[in-house]
Amino acid sequence: MATEVENTRKAARGAQAQALLDSDIFKEAVQALHDDYISAWKIASVKDVDGKERLWQAVNILGKITDHIKKVIVDGKLATRDLSQIKTLKR
Repeated sequence: MATEVENTRKAARGAQAQALLDSDIFKEAVQALHDDYISAWKIASVKDVDGKERLWQAVNILGKITDHIKKVIVDGKLATRDLSQIKTLKR
């Protein structure tokens, strides 16, 4: 089990990550980039294999960024639960 200080830090990071994921600006940015990459991929020449591959990788990286933020949120929720247990044990 992590220390109280570590759990407090993880809980705060989780809250920040949740706020980021819920942010309209973040959602707009991710969607705009996704749409731009897909549009560019669709109109790229069939012969431009490297260009199409880079665009496809960019789309996948957007998903990985979102997945990482979701992991930080889950870690924060677990840390919050652990903090509650620590406080209960201290009573």
